[in-house]
Amino acid sequence: MKLFNGVNKNRNLAILNNKRLQNVKGVQMAKNQIQQEPASPNQINTGTVIHGNITCNGNIRIDGNMRGKIECSGKVVIGNTAVIEGDVVCANLDIIGQVTGNLFVAEKTSLKATARLKGDIQTGTLSIEPGSEFNGKCTMAANLDLQSMLENKKEPAFA
Repeated sequence: MKLFNGVNKNRNLAILNNKRLQNVKGVQMAKNQIQQEPASPNQINTGTVIHGNITCNGNIRIDGNMRGKIECSGKVVIGNTAVIEGDVVCANLDIIGQVTGNLFVAEKTSLKATARLKGDIQTGTLSIEPGSEFNGKCTMAANLDLQSMLENKKEPAFA
């Protein structure tokens, strides 16, 4: 089977950049049916200061300073040089830097060895490396719904 940008007439598969995207009926396919690969993760670099909220539909890495709420449907990485003051709502979270605020994480929260966290955690699973600091309480539940966390105007309640 030869791969090319377009539709393979023999197998009725959409091909883009040598990757199979989806089965299609017939040979023609509308442009809006082609799914593009997600762009590279969002990044806030060292030296950047943000006062306000961040909402993103992908992944984000923050190495700068921020005061405000972070809402992300993907993974959030708080880098080594980051200082965050505010709540974080996301699917997965890695903390390497410093966070002061409450965390609402649907799946996994990881506190790396250099992490400093002052606040409460509501998460599916929690990993804490030796050397990290965590001052607060943690509530774990296996079936947290990220969509309801993101849609709530009030913060999710701890059990």
